[in-house]
Amino acid sequence: MSQPIRLITPLADEDVEKLHIGDKVLLSGVLFTGRDAAHKRLSELINEGKELPIDLKGQVIYYVGPTPAKPGKPIGSAGPTTSYRMDPYSPKMIELGLKGMIGKGNRSKEVIDAMKKHKAVYFGATGGAGALLAKSITKADIVAYPDLGPEAIRRLEVEDFPVTVINDTKGNDLYQEGIKTYAKK
Repeated sequence: MSQPIRLITPLADEDVEKLHIGDKVLLSGVLFTGRDAAHKRLSELINEGKELPIDLKGQVIYYVGPTPAKPGKPIGSAGPTTSYRMDPYSPKMIELGLKGMIGKGNRSKEVIDAMKKHKAVYFGATGGAGALLAKSITKADIVAYPDLGPEAIRRLEVEDFPVTVINDTKGNDLYQEGIKTYAKK
């Protein structure tokens, strides 16, 4: 089994272009969180030509609504949410420089096409492992939309946050490859 690829955010084109579906990656640096409600607000700002509360260039957004932190911890359980709910908003954010997204489940053709065109990747995080994933988060601060509670945008500092490349910059899809492999048997 190959060693995981270690990347430090923010990511550049060269970082994501070398990734292939199935690659295990350990992310360190900063991730931003965002789910449906936050994406809707960001999209509205983009459509109105207004400044966003975070700079998307080179960033990775983690689709998560963490539970409250226990005393002495930066965050509670932080498992991924289903990604397709962000699909209507993701192509524009990728166009603005977003380099990675973390969640679970399939992405639409439009999102995959935007990843190919603008060099971005989609990472999968293990669903049901929120408490384990939270151990890689060393700091969490709300940076926008505190009224959204768990869905507020947070700036997470992470160390060796484990993900797998599901969609790469060439348009490959790990889920589709898995289906093909088992269909042959």
